[in-house]
Formats: sequence, C-alpha cells, structure tokens
Amino acid sequence: MTNDTTDADLLALARQVGDAARRHHHRLVTAESCTGGWIAKTLTDVAGSSDWFECGLAAYSYEAKQALLGVQPHTLEAHGAVSRETAIEMVSGALVHSGASLAVAVTGIAGPGGGTDDKPVGTVWIAWKRRGGYTTAVVFHFDGDRDAVRRQTVAAALHGLLELAA
Repeated sequence: MTNDTTDADLLALARQVGDAARRHHHRLVTAESCTGGWIAKTLTDVAGSSDWFECGLAAYSYEAKQALLGVQPHTLEAHGAVSRETAIEMVSGALVHSGASLAVAVTGIAGPGGGTDDKPVGTVWIAWKRRGGYTTAVVFHFDGDRDAVRRQTVAAALHGLLELAA
C-alpha cells in the first residue's frame, strides 16, 4: 500500500468488493479499532451496499473489544490490543456476532503517539475470515501521519476482502 491512496481509489476498491460479494452471495462485517469505522464507511459509500453489507463494529477500548467482539481478557493482557492474537479474536467475534459470511478486523497504532520499540506507529494487524474457514492475519508497517496510516489500512483491508470474496 502507498500513502497516496485517494478517496476515489478507496471507493473504486469498495465497488469491486461489493461486486464480488454480490456475485458470490456474501454479506460483510467489519471490526475496526484504529480505523474507527472508516472501512464500513467506505463500503457503505457504494450505492446498493445494503445488498451485501451486514454491519460494522468500531471497538477501540479493551472493554468494547471484549463486549462486542468476544476478545478474551487474557489475550489483551498477554499480547495487547495490537497483536495477531487480538486481530484473530476480533475477526472471529465479528462473524459470531453477525449474520455475515466474510469479516475483516483491524487493530493498530495510527499515531502520532502510542508507538513502542516493539510496535512503532504504523504497526497494524489485519485479519480476514470466511465463515467456516481459516483466518488469515497479516502485520503491516505503514508510513506517514495518522491519516496516511489509517487510509493505507482501509486500502489493505479492502484488498484482502476482495481476495476473500472471489
């Protein structure tokens, strides 16, 4: 992903995701932390998205991740919110708590603060899952300011949904 992705680029990608979801009779759910609902917003900018978009959950706090997505307290204590383990539990929980067949979850550090040596600003975990299938989780290290990190996260999440929906 590059940090010069425009809103028009994201909308075009969201249209492709929607077309694939409609073609294969999928419904989508998003579980978002660092993007705060931006993935869901981008998907629902597509006219007719109610045919294939189920819901979006924005869960920033540990408490929200636990209550809305079923992330285990031990996972958050042992690995932190920005981790492979948390992303996997978020994406699985999104499927459990919705009627969707495809899910994406994102958790990361958009900045400008909050980074550490182990998890610098721009570290983002994205997980994708198809109902009944295996989870794919990938760590990204995006460059740029808060907006650029979030925008690149949305683009990467949509790319993964497009692959999963096909």
